[in-house]
Amino acid sequence: MQANKYIGDASFTKMLEHYSCQTPLEVVKMRFAGAICSPNLSLRPTDVISSFWAEGRAPRLETKAEADLFFKFFMGLWDEIFDSVKQNKVKLPTLKTKDLKEYCQARYDMVEQGYVEGFFGGEENLKMPAFLAEIVDSLSEMAMLYQKIASKGDDGSAVWNAVKHTDRTVEKAISFIIENSVLPRIEDLQRKVN
Repeated sequence: MQANKYIGDASFTKMLEHYSCQTPLEVVKMRFAGAICSPNLSLRPTDVISSFWAEGRAPRLETKAEADLFFKFFMGLWDEIFDSVKQNKVKLPTLKTKDLKEYCQARYDMVEQGYVEGFFGGEENLKMPAFLAEIVDSLSEMAMLYQKIASKGDDGSAVWNAVKHTDRTVEKAISFIIENSVLPRIEDLQRKVN
């Protein structure tokens, strides 16, 4: 059961814009998913939330009421993503663009700047089983594959088939991580704002 209700993509995007957040909503969602899946149990939602702004650019919350609402909205999304992880239903968000380069750049950002960065949560030497390290490394390699595909410049059906295949492979890798590393310890992962 969710402690905080998610306000929806449109309202959340407006909130990100209001607070001059340069991190797109799709990347926010995937970074939350990576953080929830992370073996770094000291990683707090507030650490992840602050990572959405460049250093020194985090919003200044003027009142306690504003801060409470700000974190309530973020935790609504966190709880929504936590439920997706718990059900092993993390999917790459749908993209509306038909432009190959734009699509591939967005996917790179979601996988590398989103999921992988969230997974490591600022820790360079995160201890984890070898199989998990290999899967996370493969996600970074798939993120690079999106960039290689985009650099080809050809947006024919064969290229789009390769992109869609990469999407499915990324989702399968994340699903494998959840099934084999996260679900066995899911009850220990419910985190609070502080």
